[in-house]
Amino acid sequence: MTDAAGTERTLVLLRHAKAEPPGDGADSDRRLTARGHADAAAAGAWLARHGLLPDVVLCSTARRNRQTWHGVVQGLSGSSDEAGPAGSAPAVRYEPGAYEAQPAELLALVRSVPAEATTVLLVAHNPGVSLLSALLDPERADQQGLRTTDVVVHRTRLPWADLRHAAITARHTARG
Repeated sequence: MTDAAGTERTLVLLRHAKAEPPGDGADSDRRLTARGHADAAAAGAWLARHGLLPDVVLCSTARRNRQTWHGVVQGLSGSSDEAGPAGSAPAVRYEPGAYEAQPAELLALVRSVPAEATTVLLVAHNPGVSLLSALLDPERADQQGLRTTDVVVHRTRLPWADLRHAAITARHTARG
């Protein structure tokens, strides 16, 4: 079902940027590398150039994902914390359930977004984020999955609550 206005909605999937290798600490505490910080800012700059400014951001609570989002903000808007048009900042939801999530769990997070949001950015992990992309558009999904700082843009006219298919319209691997 589409909504009455047939509003086009954009879901941007972003795998977190390059992180330190696993060590003695908790996996969720891994930090981005210098390259990861640069790549996250490059992803934000690419999103800004393509007018993909999120209304809502769903971000895993893992440190590398939060750092990726903060780098994206820098790329979207230079150095301010405001990413949206006319200085409006997106609603950011740090989601513990996005860490180690399966595609169905990530889809449930996206389906919980308010209907009025037209662009959603999901900053998540593999394999879940790659499998979600394949679930939404099995014909166009990259069978190799998303690499670090890969961006995949999906578009649909379905309300978020009914999301089950969204065509891939763009891909980008951000490198700073």
